[in-house]
Amino acid sequence: MKLRVLAMICLAVILLLSACGQSGIKDALNWELADFTYTNQENKEFGLKDLEGKVWVADFIFTNCEDVCMPMTANMKKLQQLAEEEGIENIEFVSFSVDPKVDTPEVLKDYGSQYSADFSNWHFLTGYKQEEIEKYAMDNFKTIVKKPQTGDQVIHGTDFYLVDQEGNVMKYYTGLAEIPLDEIIRDIKALQ
Repeated sequence: MKLRVLAMICLAVILLLSACGQSGIKDALNWELADFTYTNQENKEFGLKDLEGKVWVADFIFTNCEDVCMPMTANMKKLQQLAEEEGIENIEFVSFSVDPKVDTPEVLKDYGSQYSADFSNWHFLTGYKQEEIEKYAMDNFKTIVKKPQTGDQVIHGTDFYLVDQEGNVMKYYTGLAEIPLDEIIRDIKALQ
């Protein structure tokens, strides 16, 4: 009888531990990202392979933006600083330009410098066609990117996306107003 109770307890513990999963993220999305290789602010190739084994946070911005991108980039900088203060290592930040024709590597480097971005782990990406980033954003991050026929303001989402070491989008958060910095940091730590 005692052996049977012990076996039941062991089985319950094993089931409980396996149910916890590796990610530690409640209701994880697990959207698998398609491979990409683009160009960063240093005019060097940078892609999903460079992010393997690392947790990363992504957003979509452009340097000509008249409204949402400035606070989003300032919020990403706050997140980068907070991660550093928390001693989080193996973390990367990726900002995809939604206006690649205007946002050359040099323009992106200047833009990132205005926010004191630490380029050692924050990558501003370009080097693709407009249609390509529009499709990549929708297919992989489930977000709109659309450059209208007239005007220079690109329509795009304002979320931050948490991506795990295997290149899966685990969760997204507002990147614009009342950004949940503590929650993002907690989720980053849960993935490490």
